[in-house]
Amino acid sequence: MMRSTGARGLVRAAGRLRGLRHRGRVVAGWARRRGGLGPDAGMATAEYAIVTLAAVGFAGILLVVLKSEQVRSLLLGIVRAALAS
Repeated sequence: MMRSTGARGLVRAAGRLRGLRHRGRVVAGWARRRGGLGPDAGMATAEYAIVTLAAVGFAGILLVVLKSEQVRSLLLGIVRAALAS
């Protein structure tokens, strides 16, 4: 069941939002002054996306290789040899 927040709840929420915005500006200003945000500030997201796509591609290739009968029999032989000793 949902409760209505009423006017006081909305005022409090708006105040919290203003406070969060202010903190965000303060932190961003501090980071700029410290040199943490340079001209490459947005590059990390693109780099993560490229690495993620490469990892997915590698996982796909690995899946195809591991599903092959030759690799399956090789792995099964290794497991049997380990359990036999």
